[in-house]
Amino acid sequence: MTTVATPEDQLALYRSRREQSVVQPRGNLALVGTQWVNAEQPIYGVPGMWAPLPVGESGLMVTAVASDNILVNGTLVDGSAIVAGKDAATPGEVIFSSTLSGFVVASEEGLYALRVWDSESEAIKNFGGIDAFAYNPEWVITAEWIEIPGGTTVGIEHLKDDGKPRDRVMPGEIRFSKDGVDYHLAAFKEGRALLLVFADSTNGVSSYSVGRFLLIAPNVDDSITLDFNRAYLPPCAFNYNFNCPLPPAQNRFTVPIEAGEKNAMDASGSLLH
Repeated sequence: MTTVATPEDQLALYRSRREQSVVQPRGNLALVGTQWVNAEQPIYGVPGMWAPLPVGESGLMVTAVASDNILVNGTLVDGSAIVAGKDAATPGEVIFSSTLSGFVVASEEGLYALRVWDSESEAIKNFGGIDAFAYNPEWVITAEWIEIPGGTTVGIEHLKDDGKPRDRVMPGEIRFSKDGVDYHLAAFKEGRALLLVFADSTNGVSSYSVGRFLLIAPNVDDSITLDFNRAYLPPCAFNYNFNCPLPPAQNRFTVPIEAGEKNAMDASGSLLH
C-alpha cells in the first residue's frame, strides 16, 4: 500500500534540501566576494589583474601569467582572456583552485563584477542550520491571481542601493482576504515562476529582519496557492555579499506570519549575523 506523505513530512524534506543547498559550492554560504570593476585592478583573494571591456561588451578581461593557475572556460591563462558575463549568450567560467571559482555578473548600469565562490568557506564550516516555524496550516492560502496584460514595471528598493529603486516586471497581482483584511500583493517574474518578497511583524523579532521570499506559480484556474510554510530566507540572511530586494509597501503584513524559515544559525546556535 502506498503511503501518502503528510504536509509535515513534505515540509521536513523541503527543509532538509534547503539546508543542503546553502552549503553547496555555489550556495549562499560559499560566496566570498563580489567586486565591481570600473578600471584595471586586482581583486581581493584571487590572482590576476581585472579590467572592464569596452561599453556594450559583456564581461571582464583578466591578465595573468601561467603560474597564477587561472583557468577561463577550461583554458590556462598566460596573457589576457575575456570572461563573459552572466548576461552573455555563453557566460564565462573561472577556476582558481580546487575550491575557489568565479563568474562575472552585470549591473543594470552596465558595470561588471567578479563573484568569487569558495566551496570550503569559513561560513560553510560555521553553519549550524536554518531555524524555522513548525508547520502552520493557517498560512496555506488559496488566493486569486489577476494577470496584468503585458505586465507592468515597478521600482523595488534593494538593501545596499541607498533607496534607489530597480525596475522589476510585475505580471500580475495576488488578492485574498484573511481575518477581515483584504490583501493585494505584488509578485515579480523569477524565471518561470513568481517571487513574492514580503515582510511581517515577526521580522526582527523571531525572524530575519529584512523579510522573506516565497516562490509561487498560478494554477490553471487563475487561483494561486500561497504556502507560507515554504517561505525562505533571502540570500542576504546568510551572506553580506548579496544585495537583496526589499518588500514593496503592499507586501508588508502588519500581522505575524508564523510559518516558514526564521533565521540562519551558526554552529553554536547563535544568529549567523
